[in-house]
Amino acid sequence: MRKTINRLTTWYFSKGALPYWIILLIDCLIVAVAFYAAFYLQWGGGGFTSHFWAQTRGILICEVFFVLFFRMLHTYSGIIRYSSVMDLVQVALANLGGTVVAYLLGLGANALEWTQVCFPRGLPCVELFFVATAIMWIERILVKYLYDGVVRDDKARRVFIYGVKEGGIAIAKSLQNETPQRYNVVGFVSPDGDLQTKWLLGLQVRKDGPNLVKHIKEAHATILIVSPHQEERFRSRTDLIDQLITQGIKIMMFPTIEEWNGKDELKREQLHEVNIEDLLPRDKIEVDMDAIGEMLKDRCILITGAAGSIGSEMVRQIAPYKPARLVLVDQAETPMHDLRLFMKHQYAYIPCETIVSSITNSEHMERIFAQYRPEYVFHAAAYKHVPMMEDNPAIAVQNNVYGTRVIADLAVKYGTKKFVMISTDKAVNPTNVMGCSKRICEIYCQSLNREIERFQSAGQPQAADTPLRQVDGSLPVTQFVTTRFGNVLGSNGSVIPIFREQIKKGGPITVTHPDIIRYFMLIPEACKLVLEAGTMGKGGEIFVFDMGQPVRIVDLAQRMIKLSGAKNIKIEYTGLREGEKLYEEILNDAEQTKPTIHPKILIATVREYDYDTALKNEQRLMESTHGFDNMMIVRIMKEIVPEYKSKCSKYEVLDK
Repeated sequence: MRKTINRLTTWYFSKGALPYWIILLIDCLIVAVAFYAAFYLQWGGGGFTSHFWAQTRGILICEVFFVLFFRMLHTYSGIIRYSSVMDLVQVALANLGGTVVAYLLGLGANALEWTQVCFPRGLPCVELFFVATAIMWIERILVKYLYDGVVRDDKARRVFIYGVKEGGIAIAKSLQNETPQRYNVVGFVSPDGDLQTKWLLGLQVRKDGPNLVKHIKEAHATILIVSPHQEERFRSRTDLIDQLITQGIKIMMFPTIEEWNGKDELKREQLHEVNIEDLLPRDKIEVDMDAIGEMLKDRCILITGAAGSIGSEMVRQIAPYKPARLVLVDQAETPMHDLRLFMKHQYAYIPCETIVSSITNSEHMERIFAQYRPEYVFHAAAYKHVPMMEDNPAIAVQNNVYGTRVIADLAVKYGTKKFVMISTDKAVNPTNVMGCSKRICEIYCQSLNREIERFQSAGQPQAADTPLRQVDGSLPVTQFVTTRFGNVLGSNGSVIPIFREQIKKGGPITVTHPDIIRYFMLIPEACKLVLEAGTMGKGGEIFVFDMGQPVRIVDLAQRMIKLSGAKNIKIEYTGLREGEKLYEEILNDAEQTKPTIHPKILIATVREYDYDTALKNEQRLMESTHGFDNMMIVRIMKEIVPEYKSKCSKYEVLDK
């Protein structure tokens, strides 16, 4: 019997939606049945038979008004299998309107003493309304149930929703109303366990506990959809994530809370299968975007390294605040071309200069500053790959150290209000050339800020040969702020794109050491903190970002392999690269931190240098690069930064 029903319903639903006129005809027949039931209650068996034709004439007259109400409230124009609570309410309202008209016609017929036409009066009218509404509701609910339970199960993928209350309910309703149906919600998961053994939208709510994966498998669900309201908590459940991946249960997420408010209808493209970036444990980062917008609106902003991972994201986050002009500098031609097209298509109303040049080209940089007079500078340009800079210390110094000095000095000279330098956690107790070069940049910017404060306090005129003089002869005003953070997910050369490519090729995945750990942050999150630090900075600070919990790289690799579904992918350990640490530090051992108004941003208290010493050190270091004597260059770097101790490097001999 059940197989016969299944075949019939499958045949019915395979034909698509019924024509509107058939639904209207069925509803009219239901109204007629309800009328006859009301008349039977009013007249009894004998009276019902003797007045049958008069009743039928009355029904035909009333049907006209019922059809009018059905038309007004669109009760038959929707697809029954997708009926919602609102559709049921519309049906009830239409029947109520028709019943009221039938009652009024009955009063009129009684007053005029019509005997050829009968209408229900009194209690039978109430019965008419309830019977007609009940049958129409049952009709729609039954069709929806059959479609959900018989047909949709064969087509849609069975899913659980991680999250209840507003977020979970909104997701379930959006998925149920989707056409065509892709997902069949068969259960909910309560992270707090407060709804355990309870039901929601007719579905059982399970507790996030040790038996959760078992319950999901028993329900034959293959997907767990995570509510945006629960993403942060879900990421912390690493054991659950590993169980889901191991059992072949896919994890899917919606946009973040900022992109979806949990109430609006979801779009097809918004639901996506998770990447490894979505699953790394991290706290939600909130910044005062209004204050940032006020700072950047109608300002000329220069970004160096604009085509890189951080620089290009800075462009994307700054552009919506309508700066007066964006001046974008990078020496990578193709990425700059892509950025140029992005600005043209997305923010054509913002004047934008895309300049292909090196920050070490002092003449060109001076022309840029003289022409555009940027009020804010975000300095992201740097060579950052550790092994490459171990082999090319002269280039690391020329680009990172000298290039930073060029931009910093020009910012002072042309009255830039704020200079934000993007540094790295590798500048703390550096073990490689790249990290040391960035520490020297920090020293110069901080000492330059102190010198500016000294000039401002003294109020004295500037000497003609000082690099602190401005073109108009006024006192310098630039505030220098430095930001430090660790690895950003998805940046050029980061481990995740490399691992992804290695998995695509069938392996092996190469990890330098089984115990190596790194701090990770999403590029947009890091850039938001950079903007926030730039807003709160008064000059001279080195802001340190709370990167959350460190991640073992081998764990990252194993999880990526499981997520990919690839088989027989091996992990090979290649040994630490030149200059590489097992773990990165955020603060020097001798440093301490002070809190700020933002819980994720701290101020590092570091050893400070006077400006004259910092400048002479840089000049001496730069002169040494012309001979490309790597040992000499690194020896001078170690003299400038005594805590620089090489690791896994040919320069270790200089530490003995």
